[in-house]
Amino acid sequence: IFSALDKDVDAEDHGKGQRSPKLCGTNYPVSIAFIVVNEFCERFSYYGMKAVLTLYFIHYLHWDKNLSTAVYHAFSSLCYFTPLLGAVIADSWLGKFRTVIYLSIVYVIGHVVKSVGAIPDVGDSTVHVVLSMLGLVLIAFGTGGIKPCVAAFGGDQFDEEHVKERRKFFSIFYMSINAGSVLSTIITPILRGDVKCFGGDCYALAFGVPAALMVIALVVFIAGSGLYKKSPPEGNVLVRVCKCIGFAIRNRWNNSKKSPKRSHWLDWAEEKYPKRLIQEIKMVFRVLVLYIPLPMFWALFDQQGSRWTLQATRMNMDFVMGVCFCVVKMLNALLILVFIPIFDMGVYPLIGLCRIKLTPLKKMAAGMILAALAFCAATVVEINVIKSVVEPPPAKESLVQVYNLMDSEVTVQFPGHTVFSDPLKSYEDPSGYTSLPLTGESQLYTVTVTHNGAEYQCGLTFTERTAYSLFLHTAQPGDTVCKLVKDHITKSETGAAIFDFCSVPRGEYNGVVCKTNSDQYLIDLGLLDFGAFYTVILSKVGDRVQFLMEDIQANNIHIAWQVPQYVFITAGEVMFSITGLEFSYSQAPASMKSVLQAGWLMTVAFGNVIVLIVAEGAGMEQWTEFLLFAGLLVAVSIIFSIMAYFYTYVDPDQLDKIFREDTDDEKVESSDGKKNEAVSLTDMPKQTKM
Repeated sequence: IFSALDKDVDAEDHGKGQRSPKLCGTNYPVSIAFIVVNEFCERFSYYGMKAVLTLYFIHYLHWDKNLSTAVYHAFSSLCYFTPLLGAVIADSWLGKFRTVIYLSIVYVIGHVVKSVGAIPDVGDSTVHVVLSMLGLVLIAFGTGGIKPCVAAFGGDQFDEEHVKERRKFFSIFYMSINAGSVLSTIITPILRGDVKCFGGDCYALAFGVPAALMVIALVVFIAGSGLYKKSPPEGNVLVRVCKCIGFAIRNRWNNSKKSPKRSHWLDWAEEKYPKRLIQEIKMVFRVLVLYIPLPMFWALFDQQGSRWTLQATRMNMDFVMGVCFCVVKMLNALLILVFIPIFDMGVYPLIGLCRIKLTPLKKMAAGMILAALAFCAATVVEINVIKSVVEPPPAKESLVQVYNLMDSEVTVQFPGHTVFSDPLKSYEDPSGYTSLPLTGESQLYTVTVTHNGAEYQCGLTFTERTAYSLFLHTAQPGDTVCKLVKDHITKSETGAAIFDFCSVPRGEYNGVVCKTNSDQYLIDLGLLDFGAFYTVILSKVGDRVQFLMEDIQANNIHIAWQVPQYVFITAGEVMFSITGLEFSYSQAPASMKSVLQAGWLMTVAFGNVIVLIVAEGAGMEQWTEFLLFAGLLVAVSIIFSIMAYFYTYVDPDQLDKIFREDTDDEKVESSDGKKNEAVSLTDMPKQTKM
């Protein structure tokens, strides 16, 4: 690593990096092959780790669903805040090449620490949490720091005149991201679930393989060192920008009444700072203002790894037409690989034939609408999914269902309530839970049970927010006819069936051996389905020795119903994300390309912050939350469209030409004693609005 850095330090510092040869007679540099492969391996590493992260929090660290969702999005948010740090280091100090190498080393260390934290034999639960959080922080700084550098570094490999090839590169670059995501989403869940280590799911291996891929990514990137075109860092760009802005504000405040008005408030910095720097800051500001509404798109998009995953665990994951949980989880990345060529070679040209000019900002606005439609589809799915879910009772309420195991009908009376007014038939499956009001956190009820004219009194204590099953059976001398059992009504997060409080895989269970103190039975349970909760009662009545109850209904909505929402969100991603990536590069001046890439990535970070605020603060039902996000994104897309209408595209590559001509004019005009006018954005070559 360090020999490669020593070899290229002079070339990078002086902008004399070897110019890469072209691929097979095209205008694509050979060097981009190393960058694309590096990105594939790095994305495999990142998404492979994230594919099992939510389940790791729930099943290994034993966090609840809301905490797991919050930490997941906090980590995702940090991964997209740190690009600003990487961009400043690259553009101001180390250059993009060395920044990628140094932060990739931090990235690898984070993966190793995370993998060690997933080994059960290493310390106690506190050690596991500490190592896991430390590893995630290092990964966030590593992946976030290199994000803006790799994309911008790839764009730097192209000559100025090869704009079309550079635009295609960003599509290829994005395809490599999703190719890595597809494979990692398949492989890491298999490593976690199918490979057993330390007596359970092998999270250590599931995190260790992504660490190995990150090492490969680093090696591949270094291997292309001699082919890269390296631009030297421009000095401390961020500091110069901040000083220029500060001086403009102070100068305007102090001299606004003495001096004539200027066309732009940044023009007040002309007395101290170069006109070129001022124009570059104006360009960046105009783009950053457009970024303000964009986090809402990412607030929806990143819920694929949290809310949509948890929705899938409450659905039927049986194999139907080749569709299963693992396929749906990687569907977004898989569809990206299909949709990119379809949109580039089919959709966009067809729209062009209709004489509709589809500019980058129009594509992004359309992508927002498609993402909103995805969440409308998710809302419809959620409404149907929750029909098989038993909602936990609120404060001062319990849930109760009654099993009549006697030989004839019985009546049950709760004093002061008519919750079970009709007689209960023998061995009839209860219709469901009934709400039982309480006077406080708990309450003692004296329940009257009437069977064949005889009355029995049962003293039963119910606790709020709890579900119970009340079993009525034939009394033995000195025994009661009532047995109250606390129930588990929360569906398994893995989608497994629950049988007498034990999680079991879905399947047919026949010939199950059941032993009592005096007898042994072979019982046929039949199909134990996804997400259901079963109670088996052994009661010998005639030839029958069992009674299987389905307390919680099985997941009856197939996971294939999530496919439409993934189609919409992926189509939106193609139009929004790929376009935004290339737009951020094309509208940025050369000295600030990484900084503007970081600004683009920070919209993802703020999107995750929005999810944290809504998920933790709103306290609403999941389907209403989905609908809220969809409505917000539609509103934001309208605002963005209005802002985009007034945006005028510029060509930053023309800055050199403009200021070179401006310098020549100054020389001529200085001989005549004339003052040269400031160059403004109106002097820049433009394209159409929106």
